[in-house]
Amino acid sequence: MNQKVIIVDDDEAFSDALSRALNKRAFDVSVANNLSALQALPSVNVIPYAIVDLRIGNESGLDVIEYLLKVNADMRIIMLTAYASIATAVEAIKLGAKDYLMKPAIADEIIDKLTQSHQDQEIVIEDTTLSVKRLEWEHLQKVLLAHDGNISAAARALNMHRRTLQRKLQKYPVKR
Repeated sequence: MNQKVIIVDDDEAFSDALSRALNKRAFDVSVANNLSALQALPSVNVIPYAIVDLRIGNESGLDVIEYLLKVNADMRIIMLTAYASIATAVEAIKLGAKDYLMKPAIADEIIDKLTQSHQDQEIVIEDTTLSVKRLEWEHLQKVLLAHDGNISAAARALNMHRRTLQRKLQKYPVKR
């Protein structure tokens, strides 16, 4: 019997590719491109796994995590994003995600994170100093999270023009 998994991501090409890869690995996949499509899916409360993107159009994957765990407290959720930051990773884990992966993540890595037990998880703490650009990215993400994703409010708090903040947020973060 195939394991069931939900993919919640607005990138249809990525969702399709990941769905095909998971199907080849004996997973029965449902896909939702936003929170309302997810809420319309039948039997969400019995699906054991979910893969959730952080940014789903104008919606936040953090809201999706809250919804999924409300309907199924035992669901194992992995957060995927191309816009990783320490602040969003910490928030996703606090809300109940089991892990946080950077896109592009390969299907085998995602499956490993989905199916490993809590006892198998080992947290690796890197002993490196972040660059100034990465520190700036982390700070912007932390302030944006503190203002519930409201760019205008975050820009005011940072004493920065809203469009400048938007430009900085659209850039992928540097690795270190």
